[in-house]
Amino acid sequence: MHAKRTGSQEKKLPSSRTKIAMIVVLILVLIAVGAGAYFYSRVSKPLTGPAAISGPPPGVLTLIPSNAPIVAFLDAQALRTTQNSALEAVGSIMLPTPQQDPDYTQFVKSTGFDYSRDLDRAAIAMWPTSFDATANQSGDNPTFAIADGRFDQQRIDAYAVRVGGHSITHLNATIYEVPGKPPISFEFLSATRVALASGKNATSLLTNSAPSPRDPAMQSRIDRVAGAPLFAVARTDHLPDSLYSGFQNSPQLLGYVRSIRAITLAGQPQGNNLNLTIDGQSNSLKNAVEIATLLNGFRMMGSVALKDPKERGDMTAQQADFLSELLAKVKVSPQDQWVRLSIALTPKMLAGTTSSH
Repeated sequence: MHAKRTGSQEKKLPSSRTKIAMIVVLILVLIAVGAGAYFYSRVSKPLTGPAAISGPPPGVLTLIPSNAPIVAFLDAQALRTTQNSALEAVGSIMLPTPQQDPDYTQFVKSTGFDYSRDLDRAAIAMWPTSFDATANQSGDNPTFAIADGRFDQQRIDAYAVRVGGHSITHLNATIYEVPGKPPISFEFLSATRVALASGKNATSLLTNSAPSPRDPAMQSRIDRVAGAPLFAVARTDHLPDSLYSGFQNSPQLLGYVRSIRAITLAGQPQGNNLNLTIDGQSNSLKNAVEIATLLNGFRMMGSVALKDPKERGDMTAQQADFLSELLAKVKVSPQDQWVRLSIALTPKMLAGTTSSH
């Protein structure tokens, strides 16, 4: 049933097909939802305790590499049952519809897999080159994901071969390698669990990702948000120097930015709203308080700027209205070494953005 590994069978996979292959194990879903939540979260609830939505980490997190600077988790099954209007609006903004990506429609027909229906939960580890060069020796942007759900293995295997993939055997397991930008490798761990890796060394990442203890500081940050059905944790203490170049003319601001050691994101549906929080961990209580003051200043400056059409640039009226409402409700709250940004997204707030998407 499996194709043999031969050079003649390796075909270059169009980038659109590569996106579809990644959707097989929902890297696209995690990145899209995570990016959407990060983009839209700007704040509204003060810190009331040391954790955003604390809880025991999901067991699937133990299956992803422990040295990744970015870790994310999505409990899609729990989110589906909420029938949350704001969450659906964010999804419609960030994820492709059949009209926007007919290739995805074809993918669903070929494999029988639709992330909106068949994904239960997923965990992902990322090593972005522009984010943490010390953890990414391959020089690309590797990712590793574990997804639980309902998969038709035979149809997905056949689809991978049809779009140019080939299989190899590793320790009695079948791994599919799919060429493209980036290359992707995946294997079925069971009928309901898939592991996937992408990047130059995708297969090596897939086969060498044995579970190991996580750094206590990173584990503590995960514990802060692990009670949420959607969360992400990013370590920011090894950002490349190039990312700080824009702050060279402001030593004080540069010092504040460099003091941030980690960022956590948590999303929790409540009624028809989606509560989102971003917590930044500074290296001192003093810096946390001063960063919160600075962010409040930026919030007021942004509110004033958005009232001037000349300052809006290429933003549409709907986008400007959306940002104005966010800034109007924003509250920035420090506690200990943490600064929290939070907001309750409502369907009404997202309506204009959705219609203009």
